Amino acid sequence: MEWHSGEYTISTERERLDIEAIHRYVSGESYWGKGRSLEVVRRSIENSLPFGIYRGTELVGFARVVTDYATFGWLADVFILEAHRGRGLSKWLMEVILSHPDLQGFRRWVLSTKDAHGLYRQFGFQELHRPERWMERFDPNMAESPDYWEPR
Repeated sequence: MEWHSGEYTISTERERLDIEAIHRYVSGESYWGKGRSLEVVRRSIENSLPFGIYRGTELVGFARVVTDYATFGWLADVFILEAHRGRGLSKWLMEVILSHPDLQGFRRWVLSTKDAHGLYRQFGFQELHRPERWMERFDPNMAESPDYWEPR
């Protein structure tokens, strides 16, 4: 599927994705995926619904949704390259993702963010309603070093 706005396009076409550019950003520039291997980036995209943002053929933003297509969606690896920020692309990307016909009727969407709470609140996201019911498992052997696991 494709959506157009001015000189930008959002596409879910996997073949169009620049996996190396996504890897460079997630592994090198993001706070959540430092050190993520190219193979892990590739596998994560293969097992998600990806959304690439393009100006012409250049990938300038990305997000993916991990989902069962029935009850649950986890929004992950969202970014807009710095040179393209401030143009409303993140809001447009959220509108496209949340209106995608295959992602409707979920009982729950989740995401994790360090610094974009204001953006996501505009789309109905809020702090966990019952955080005491959520658990997580950390793998001490993972190759990544996201700041999430650093002491507070």
